[in-house]
Amino acid sequence: MCQVLVVVLALSLPLGATTPAAVPPPTQIQVARRFLLAVLHGEFQAAHGMLAPEVGRALAPTQFRAAAMPLYQQGQHFGPTIDLYKLGFRLRDQQATQSFVAFTFKADTLAARPEVQLDVTFRDSTARQILSFALIPLRVAGPPTK
Repeated sequence: MCQVLVVVLALSLPLGATTPAAVPPPTQIQVARRFLLAVLHGEFQAAHGMLAPEVGRALAPTQFRAAAMPLYQQGQHFGPTIDLYKLGFRLRDQQATQSFVAFTFKADTLAARPEVQLDVTFRDSTARQILSFALIPLRVAGPPTK
């Protein structure tokens, strides 16, 4: 009886049908974008869940919300639409190389140089959990030009 059931189940698939392909893991760009969009939309709990375990344990949800608030506030100013700005590796003295992904606000891209950069850092090129994030000012205030 068991042999017949297996054959019947196998025959129930349409001819030529294959099993679903494994979905590849998201790229660091995709993870960083999801994280930033969650923050920009005020979905702090979802964003907190994307942090590397040691970072998530070190930052209580209220601390994370306070740390993410400057990004959220900039999103209120510029709107939540972001564009990839750059990606690469940070080489720091006596620290491991870290990969990063940076975005700018789409509304801020019309300027010669964006006002701020939304930065997300990963432990290495294979990591998919966020090690750190920051809002980096790009325009330097200087004397007015004549």
